[in-house]
Amino acid sequence: MFQVLAASATMGQVLSEEKPAPLSHEELVKELANAFAEKCFTSLELYSLKHVFKSLAHHEQRVGYLKEGTIVKYLGVPDILGVSPVLFQMASYIAAFPFLEDAPAVLGLEQMVIVITLLTDRYRRVLGRGAADKAKLLFKSLAVYDRKFSKPAVEGHSGSTNAREQVGSDGQGLDDDELVLAAFHALGHVSPGKQQNTSATHGALIPGDNFRKLIMLLLLVAPLDGQDSLDSDPDRVTGAGLQSLRTAAESILAAFLDVEQNPGIEYHRFSKVMAGCLPFLFQGLAPLFEHFLFSKELDFHKGKDGTSRSPTMSREPRQPLLHDTGSIMNASILSQMSFFIPGSLLFRRLRLLYAGDEDGFSMGSFEAKVFNWKAPTILLVSGTRLLDESDHHSNGSMSGFWASLPPRRFSRGSSGEAERLTFGVYVPEPWKLTHRECFGGDEAILFQLEPIHDVFRASSLNKNYVSFTRPSASTSHAGVSFGCPPPKPSQAYRRSGMIPLGPVSLMLDGSFEFGCFTHDYASKGGAFQTSMIREYDFQERIEIESVEVWGCGGDEEANHQAERWAWEAREAEARRRINLGTGDIDADRALLEMAGLVGSNRSGGSMA
Repeated sequence: MFQVLAASATMGQVLSEEKPAPLSHEELVKELANAFAEKCFTSLELYSLKHVFKSLAHHEQRVGYLKEGTIVKYLGVPDILGVSPVLFQMASYIAAFPFLEDAPAVLGLEQMVIVITLLTDRYRRVLGRGAADKAKLLFKSLAVYDRKFSKPAVEGHSGSTNAREQVGSDGQGLDDDELVLAAFHALGHVSPGKQQNTSATHGALIPGDNFRKLIMLLLLVAPLDGQDSLDSDPDRVTGAGLQSLRTAAESILAAFLDVEQNPGIEYHRFSKVMAGCLPFLFQGLAPLFEHFLFSKELDFHKGKDGTSRSPTMSREPRQPLLHDTGSIMNASILSQMSFFIPGSLLFRRLRLLYAGDEDGFSMGSFEAKVFNWKAPTILLVSGTRLLDESDHHSNGSMSGFWASLPPRRFSRGSSGEAERLTFGVYVPEPWKLTHRECFGGDEAILFQLEPIHDVFRASSLNKNYVSFTRPSASTSHAGVSFGCPPPKPSQAYRRSGMIPLGPVSLMLDGSFEFGCFTHDYASKGGAFQTSMIREYDFQERIEIESVEVWGCGGDEEANHQAERWAWEAREAEARRRINLGTGDIDADRALLEMAGLVGSNRSGGSMA
């Protein structure tokens, strides 16, 4: 099936000095599929793919192909997501690669090889030059063409809407697709040029409803590997699990567009949000489509006599996605964070260190639970947006919080009066007390998860990444802050009464009752960069409902923390057992002399 065509011994080379007849699109696609099959798959994967295709294919005039229902059923995509047409549109468009003007393509075996190669990022083994980014291909595969946003059609253009119109350029750089050009270069084929897309230079949009459904699928598949099944955790698509999927999907969609203002997502916005906030959004499609490379019906452990030596595809039981549960963290939040933090740090690697709901909303409890974790951590804080100060004169603690902040200068970050807000911080270094300098490192990430997804990465303008300040006489305000200047041990600082807020910062007060997120876009950032998707000033003041800290790590980190806790418990018990004044004055005095507290010219005071 996958043999290089006789007309060409190698891509881009001919066997005759005579100028050969140009190859058709179909022949060039077959040649590209042959190259992908040879260099991007193992022989076992190809054997499994052929077996799966043969078992699933429908036939018409001796041509085998896969239908929409067949694909989504084999992949186990839940019907309740309603994403099947979107997924099939994407696959049918990518199957026409590199001649995208021919889309949608019939999903034959060669086309499935191309789809799987591109969606699993294996294409780099063949398309080395200019093949680093497939964002344009993904956008085109999801876009439709809306005449309302296009320029007037050229004279004589027909009124029908074909595939070329549906996925044409929107006038924002879609014509020059480096991935397509790299494929033509690898084939030794001259690119047909931009004229293939001149019929549609504007109006390519991804419909918001379609993208919402796809985001829900991407949240669901994010933790999977090639052999995990989508139905392994049915709770994620029912009840509270389904609702959390929808909530996370709405927050992510809000980063791309305001559904009440815009009908769909343009390429400029799509590429900007992907690069800044969701670089790993589509990674889950790789393990999903790798299901075609593992035939469920083949047993590769059979001996020559036909008997099975071991169970097919036997695997050790997988650990749960989350070892613990929290009031903020759930499987959908975990998947959402994996779109900008590598999943290898998150899935089956998080342990709940501190939860205000259970451990108490105090800095002492926070310190006792978190400081012994010698690996990265993730802090999550959730609450309700505070209304204007005038509505809270009767609440003393809230009025005090408002008084400690600089006067409000910025509007809210999103619409709504009493929205639930969720922020978080990835802290790459162990926690410690802050005296004169902050900690955290330049890999720290400040982010918002709800009601809009946004990411604020560390910058090099200053190093005020994380601060943990205990209540003391030298500091007027205790609390935990990210992106704020550290406390200064000066009288002028204490007299000011104001909490210094960083240009892009999150601050939690010492009682974990209130918080404030500030985004001063005009300042161009501080310890954290300004938003790439909200290019304006805003501030959110929060009445905190939940605070959680999750440790990133496995058994080794957990054992180290347990050992540290055990040592501290022994030390505390030893100190407790030092019981002076029991009546044995000589023994007590001897103990104090050994400690250097009495004796020589010192006096320990009266023991009587």
